[in-house]
Amino acid sequence: VGVLGFTVLPWPARAAVADSWKTEWEQTLGAARKEGEISFYGSQGYEKVFEVFQKKYPEIKVNAVTNMRGSEHGARVMTERRAGKYLVDLFINGVVTPIQVYLKANILEPIRPVLILPEVVDESKWWEGKHHYADPEGKYIFVFQGNVHGGENSYNTKAVNPKELKSYWDFLDPKWKGKIVAYDVSRVSNVAHSLRFLYNHPDLGPEFIKRFFGEMEITYSRDERQMIDWLGAGKFQIAFFVSDIEDAAKQGLPVKFFEPGQFKEGAFVGPSQGGVNLFKNAPHPNAAKVAINWLLSREGQDTYQKAFAQQHDVRQSMREDISMEVIPPTYRRVKGVKYIYSGKPEWLEMGPVTKVIKEAQQGAKK
Repeated sequence: VGVLGFTVLPWPARAAVADSWKTEWEQTLGAARKEGEISFYGSQGYEKVFEVFQKKYPEIKVNAVTNMRGSEHGARVMTERRAGKYLVDLFINGVVTPIQVYLKANILEPIRPVLILPEVVDESKWWEGKHHYADPEGKYIFVFQGNVHGGENSYNTKAVNPKELKSYWDFLDPKWKGKIVAYDVSRVSNVAHSLRFLYNHPDLGPEFIKRFFGEMEITYSRDERQMIDWLGAGKFQIAFFVSDIEDAAKQGLPVKFFEPGQFKEGAFVGPSQGGVNLFKNAPHPNAAKVAINWLLSREGQDTYQKAFAQQHDVRQSMREDISMEVIPPTYRRVKGVKYIYSGKPEWLEMGPVTKVIKEAQQGAKK
């Protein structure tokens, strides 16, 4: 017995405890190979990620349905369940459908008990030294994507000195009136992350939204290419909610992203389509465990980043122990920058945000 009455295990016993995961992993792998397959619904691109999984575990056939939107997957799962069919193990996509559909229907299993690999369980390997979840209990919807978002704002390098803008409130300077183009905010799903950040930020909030959309005589477009051309030509000096600025800059247009770290309000980190959850009554529970552990491992997360980068889609992992070379510098998390985690369940409801925007836009028309 050690000090304070704690039992100190002899070294062989401690080693056995430390290695107990190996036994569990081998048993799970054996059972997964007997099941012979894994089935998941997810956003397009994950079938490419799982091609690597398939090579590593050839005995576990991957069945992926990725040709639908998250809401369509949600409807499909609920239809199957009502018919007593349990066809899918995992959902790998955004966090809105799991919260609004699966969580309410009580058809999800907790994720923590199925994490086996030490490198996955070790929270110090993840951003902020912890696992992130999108559900209120922090149990069911594991978030592994940690993209950096500002408002996805950019500027014409010939017309704007970025040093003049140290806060989002500086965008309300009358000199920018009529000189801002923004992606059409009525298409909420395309701009939801940025709007959530502006609306929920303690130093911005509804007041900023009201004034920005009400006072600044913004022009709206649903064509990003057109927005970037306008920005490059100087028709507008600032563009909000655009993504392909780096490619345009490489082609010689005088356009650049504002650095998220330059604003005193900082930026936010959150998922768009980087969450995983496990269904109750999964048809292949052991294969599902293997798939989750692989996806959240260093190899899985490195594969995830690279597979999406090849599809020109920036997906930054929440893991801190993998290379970020495929992530463009503007999108990388930077030590010392203030970030707010945007995957909070209470932030997901877009109704209050769009209400404030509509009122501001209607007020501006009067």
